[in-house]
Amino acid sequence: MAKFDPYEHLRISLNSDGSLQRFNVIPKVSANPNAPQGEGVTSKDVTINAETNVWARIYCPSKLPSNDQCVARLPIVIYLHSGGFIKYSVSDIFSHERCNQYSREIPAIMVALEYRLAPEHKLPAQYEDAVDLLVWIQNQSKPNGDQWLKDYADFSRCYLLGRDSGANIAYNASLRVADLDLKPLKIAGIILNQPMLGGMRRTKSELKYACDEIVPLPCWDLMWELALPKGTDRDHGYCNPMKDPAQKAKTNKLGRCMS
Repeated sequence: MAKFDPYEHLRISLNSDGSLQRFNVIPKVSANPNAPQGEGVTSKDVTINAETNVWARIYCPSKLPSNDQCVARLPIVIYLHSGGFIKYSVSDIFSHERCNQYSREIPAIMVALEYRLAPEHKLPAQYEDAVDLLVWIQNQSKPNGDQWLKDYADFSRCYLLGRDSGANIAYNASLRVADLDLKPLKIAGIILNQPMLGGMRRTKSELKYACDEIVPLPCWDLMWELALPKGTDRDHGYCNPMKDPAQKAKTNKLGRCMS
């Protein structure tokens, strides 16, 4: 039997300079700022940090809910995509359509972050990108801020929603801003969909799904190897928060969390 190759399974290869060649071909979708009034969701791309080339895609329902004679303000939901820190983009059709659906059905102002990928940018770069986004959103409440956020968003109801590695980012970014004054922005809660966490000691679920057909355990190990800072292992606090006393001490500041 051929030896299992996690690189081949993930459809990636490591270049000599430490970067990745990613072979997955996923259709891309452009933002749609001109959706017809009352139909669907409008979207646009904005720059978050020009120095790091980090950007976000904002989604706003084209049919806004009303409260008496006023337009009701919508919660802000920050979407952090999956991909084990190493793959995917908010412009991928799956991510784009998911955010369209959330924005329309919740309804909410969705802000999907195009964070930097590992191993070209190892952790904590992704956490820093999420913090940059939160500070950017805070600044949009000012008179010269983004019109969609300034006019339609409820800055006191901001939620971080993440899937696998995105959930890890949501958790760690929330810890990083726990002591910051982001008023009028308030993180009302975090939503962690199968958060990517682990440790050197195998959990029961890791052992149970070690041979999962989609992402078997050796692939998770490889993604952690590519994402974690050099010279560390899966007991680093970014992967195993139970091993980081500073993180454990801050968890009581997170507020509401759904996992």
